Amino acid sequence: MSDEPVEVVDEHGAVERVATRAEMRAGNLRHRSVGVVVRHPTRAALLAHRRAGWKDVWPGRWDICFGGVCGVGEDALAAGLRELAEEAGVVARPGELRELGRGAYEDDDVRAFATVFEIRHRGPFTFADGEVVEVRWVAIDELERFLDEHPHCPDSAALVRSIRPWGTDR
Repeated sequence: MSDEPVEVVDEHGAVERVATRAEMRAGNLRHRSVGVVVRHPTRAALLAHRRAGWKDVWPGRWDICFGGVCGVGEDALAAGLRELAEEAGVVARPGELRELGRGAYEDDDVRAFATVFEIRHRGPFTFADGEVVEVRWVAIDELERFLDEHPHCPDSAALVRSIRPWGTDR
């Protein structure tokens, strides 16, 4: 996985060059990524998951998006569908993902230009690739407390907070 090619992008998501995943992580280079929020179809809740301890960034932390790095030349929707299938076992059609928004995130560990999607899905979920070790439904009105009480991935939390999709059924 460390030699996987990754697009390095500018602050607007335009591709500047291709690097390996190892170079991207070592240099904290900005790259394209996706996140998919899984919301329960009938309850105001989202599916949080805890990442495996072997992940290359933020191992063992809780995340509120399934997702990851986009492949070279892969559009965000295709990456979202792929990541959702790989990480949660949900094979969705393009029309089932709704784009919530795009944005940049930067800290000492990650620099990304991300597209965030939402899907309404109750499961079943399968975690065949081992990236997910635990899941739980979190009520949206309890999300901030959940994030305060659990080590979590700050990128997806910040991006979802900036988009603020809650309370809408668009």
